[in-house]
Amino acid sequence: MSRWFAVLIATLALALPRAAHAALSIVTTTSDLAAIAKEVGGADVQVTSLALHTQDPHFVDAKPHLALKLAKADLLIAIGLELELGWLPTLQTGSRNGKIQPGAAGYLDCSTLVRVLEVPTEKVDRSQGDVHPNGNPHYMLDPRQAARVSKGIADRLTQLDPAHADSYRKNALAFIKRLGKATKGWEAALAKAKGAKVIAYHKTIVYFADWLGLEVVEYVEPRPGIPPNPHHVTHVIDVAKSRGVKAILHEVYYPAKNSELIAKQTGATLVKIPGGPDLKGGKTYVQHLDAVVKQLVKIYGN
Repeated sequence: MSRWFAVLIATLALALPRAAHAALSIVTTTSDLAAIAKEVGGADVQVTSLALHTQDPHFVDAKPHLALKLAKADLLIAIGLELELGWLPTLQTGSRNGKIQPGAAGYLDCSTLVRVLEVPTEKVDRSQGDVHPNGNPHYMLDPRQAARVSKGIADRLTQLDPAHADSYRKNALAFIKRLGKATKGWEAALAKAKGAKVIAYHKTIVYFADWLGLEVVEYVEPRPGIPPNPHHVTHVIDVAKSRGVKAILHEVYYPAKNSELIAKQTGATLVKIPGGPDLKGGKTYVQHLDAVVKQLVKIYGN
């Protein structure tokens, strides 16, 4: 287990008194946040996700039944960095729940807990595509960021429900230990992947690549959120061939036609990445990330 994980574990090795009370209702914007909140909250919380693991979290329909979920929530946990800007504020307003509005104790923006990458140094606008002026929000494919998120969730649950603080701390500690052990195994299995050139569909794997030392040499999208045209696809094929790309990373909620074509033309393997754990299938965050890593191990494994 890395020293970084050991330090984070040490900060959570605390014990506080507990007493019985009704379970807290937690709503998250994505299924990966929900999976972690379940592990941290344990028996003392009920967790639901607004977005399915098959949905693009940029675009979720702000339907009334989702606002109803928020109306009953004690805590709303979001990715932040404007990932949910197009739909979450509408749902928050529609919920009429003051506890989960920005600035309230019942609203947790997890981007405040992580090390944010790709923060623009110059002014950006929509002509550059689907850009995020405060940095890249796709940090949940990096287990180091997930560990930070789990600690932040435990801290916020402790604030909202101090009677169960010991459970939240212990659960977070157990999760971080499991994640740390898994991370050590993943890094060992993909040691040869360090420095490997890859292509991605969208800028969703920036943190994943940073963690494993992968180099993203091109994107299937010409600009974030802009569908590729034939000229750009041809360009990506040329780049893949010239740079020796062996893997194309593609989230399952994006159209796969062009990524499949590039893979076929270059001999690269298409790595399909779910949008998060399948909560209905009982998948955990570690199992979700393990499934992604195993695809890469088949390509770069020792």
